[in-house]
Amino acid sequence: MSPPFPSPSAPSQVKLTDKREHAFRAAGLFRLLTTLVFGISLNVAAAAPFNGVDISHTKSYAQDFRLTDHDGRTRTLADFRGKAVVLFFGYLQCPNFCPIALARLAETMQLLGADAGRVQILFVTLDPERDVPPALKEYVTSFNPAFLGLYDTPAATPDLALKFRVYYRKIPGSTATTYTIDHAVFSYAYDPQGRLRLLLKDSLSAAELAADLRRLSATR
Repeated sequence: MSPPFPSPSAPSQVKLTDKREHAFRAAGLFRLLTTLVFGISLNVAAAAPFNGVDISHTKSYAQDFRLTDHDGRTRTLADFRGKAVVLFFGYLQCPNFCPIALARLAETMQLLGADAGRVQILFVTLDPERDVPPALKEYVTSFNPAFLGLYDTPAATPDLALKFRVYYRKIPGSTATTYTIDHAVFSYAYDPQGRLRLLLKDSLSAAELAADLRRLSATR
């Protein structure tokens, strides 16, 4: 009897089986790589730096305040829990930095859209002698009706500035009431739990501020 020979179709079946196995392995590897890349992308996005300077490690200054708002109510950071807070120091007769900064913050609120309801802008005057509450209210709300002006007594303002590490210095004018004030032009940003998180430099654009504040306002 002649020895048995394999069926003519056997080699092609073996090749087909091998091809399928390789295809399944390749598909599985592709899914694994896709999952890994997607996961890495999410982690990178979550760890992306803020545009502002991260000072969340700071515990020695700018932690809280007790000030009076332009409507006469006592305010602390606890009053704004649930919102990201931006705290900016300036004065009403500032010829350049303050109106520019507040206009930029007003634009920031517009860019935030519906998220603007989760952000509070606070303007603290360094000139309570001249920035009386009605004038303070008229000034800050002219940029945005939700902006809030805050002040301390003239005697307590130097200690307040020191507590927040905000530089300022009066520059005498031609009369006792025509002085100007040289002052720092950065802002502090707090998360909805009232924790100090960012120092926002004056060089940041409205879009950059909006990105940071949207992210901060979503912090839990």
